[in-house]
Amino acid sequence: MKYVYETISIAQRILTELGRRQRSLVFWGVFPIAVLLLNGLIFAERSKTALPEPLTLGQALERSAPATLVGAALFFSCLGGSVATVVSEREQRTLKRLFLSPLSGISYFLGIGLALSAIAITQTLLVGGVAIALGAEFKGSPFLAAAIILLSILSYVGVGFILGTQLARRTEDVNTLVAAFGVPLLILGGAFVPAFIFPKSLLNLAQYNPIYHMTEALTKVLAEGRNLSDIALNFWFLIVFAVCMVVSGWLSYRRMIQVERRL
Repeated sequence: MKYVYETISIAQRILTELGRRQRSLVFWGVFPIAVLLLNGLIFAERSKTALPEPLTLGQALERSAPATLVGAALFFSCLGGSVATVVSEREQRTLKRLFLSPLSGISYFLGIGLALSAIAITQTLLVGGVAIALGAEFKGSPFLAAAIILLSILSYVGVGFILGTQLARRTEDVNTLVAAFGVPLLILGGAFVPAFIFPKSLLNLAQYNPIYHMTEALTKVLAEGRNLSDIALNFWFLIVFAVCMVVSGWLSYRRMIQVERRL
């Protein structure tokens, strides 16, 4: 129970600090909704010439919401947020105070992950609510969709800890890292450009991109009503990737603590 209380306390502190910067929370809500509407309108307009029966806006949002959620909302809040949090905590010397307190390192690690997960869940409800309000009808299992979203959150937080502890030293480094590592992967993953229009060479390359598996799995479940057997390859890829990233993120965090202790 000690770890549980400490983890919740850390998460509350981080969410409280974010709450004081209300503009950041507003932008994290506005950005995915804007991307959702743009993708939905593009899908609906493109279907008028590409499909025998054009898609309604609601049907277009059914296909654009999953990619928007994992590609725009969760990526920038969980991955970008974890990088920014780690760098900010280091600059504010919060880690130095951690060494002088009885707070455990694992509680600190889990607390940051819990805080970002709370933001990600809020974004999920926001994107899904807007899509449903505009006519989308999601067909698949909500439990399977929740599992995919959870794996995506864990993957992003793990990668964020790796980048934040090993490569970012100042706040100015955050945007550069997220842009350099993330934007090409987002495009190749189908977050902004539908994967079905990719040439074969890019599709083959996308098979190694975890964001592609996130968008494909969630789209098949929510928009097409597929079950676990239909997305087995994508799902198992995400499980392995999420476990590897969380473990690597924890090891990177431990290494950063050892370095900070010597400074």
